[in-house]
Amino acid sequence: MNAEALPAHIPLAVTTRGGRVESIHHGSAVVVDLKGEVRLAFGDSAALTFTRSSLKPLQAMPFMARHGERHFGFSLAQTALLCASHSGEPDHVEAVSDMLAQAGNRVEDLQCGTHRPRYFDDLGLLPPADAEFTALHNNCSGKHAGMLACCRLMGVPVKDYLAFDHPLQREIRAAVAHFCGVPEGALVPGIDGCSAYNYAVPLVGLARAFARLASSEPDARFGDSPQRLFAAMTRHPEMVSGTGRIDLDLMHAGAGDWVTKIGAEGVYGIGLRELGLGIAIKIADGNARALGPVAIALLRRLGVAGAGDRRLLAWARTPQTNCRARVTGEVHSLLD
Repeated sequence: MNAEALPAHIPLAVTTRGGRVESIHHGSAVVVDLKGEVRLAFGDSAALTFTRSSLKPLQAMPFMARHGERHFGFSLAQTALLCASHSGEPDHVEAVSDMLAQAGNRVEDLQCGTHRPRYFDDLGLLPPADAEFTALHNNCSGKHAGMLACCRLMGVPVKDYLAFDHPLQREIRAAVAHFCGVPEGALVPGIDGCSAYNYAVPLVGLARAFARLASSEPDARFGDSPQRLFAAMTRHPEMVSGTGRIDLDLMHAGAGDWVTKIGAEGVYGIGLRELGLGIAIKIADGNARALGPVAIALLRRLGVAGAGDRRLLAWARTPQTNCRARVTGEVHSLLD
């Protein structure tokens, strides 16, 4: 890749040690309104960005358009799991297991793979010596349970539900293009960590999608699907993420007005219902520790009510600690 092809990212945040800058986190951020017009931008708003798990609400749209959650009797909390990068806590695992059963699917049908639940690391715990983990514990298992359920509704095979040309994946691509405001042929495909297809879009496209996800007005193509997902995510942020995580704290602080979804490699999408705005952030080196400070700084710049919530203080200026829990520095935004 030549230099001309690289995004024009700028410094968005720094990590300090001893009061001096130790690391600089470059990236880009953009805010758009419901018309897709850019209201605020830093860096390269056109930077082609793999959306990673911030794409999950869009991947759920074919299921929601068929009112799948009503058909299978999914609760609001289970519906939130369609969009989750959950921590593998017991409530998450049990709810996904129930989703599979309600749609006539099995754990063995999940093709997301298995990993140790992140809540052990987040809470400083060690798994029991005899612990056994399955695909249910994968942070993307809710999304995959939704995909399998959608296949049942569509009457298409579940065996190859992740194949690029599978009818479900074709519908997902169409939904991504629609909400991001880009031609379907312009989507750049890649394989995500859970083996599902992910897509790169201009960063501004991701912001457009989150503005539309947060809108109170039905979508011309998907009806009230965005509103139903918004309700599930904002009422059950604990199912979208997990204990001590940024999505949980931001959606609690937003009190039903903000919908947020983090993605791997430093991606973040935020939708603000009252203001009719969508925000997308990309940290260039993929270091997620810079996302909180940048996100809070943007909310403050926009004058968003709730941006000063005490639960967000630790995300606005994130303390860095060592093995003895001594504070060594902090991560803070350069946009304040």
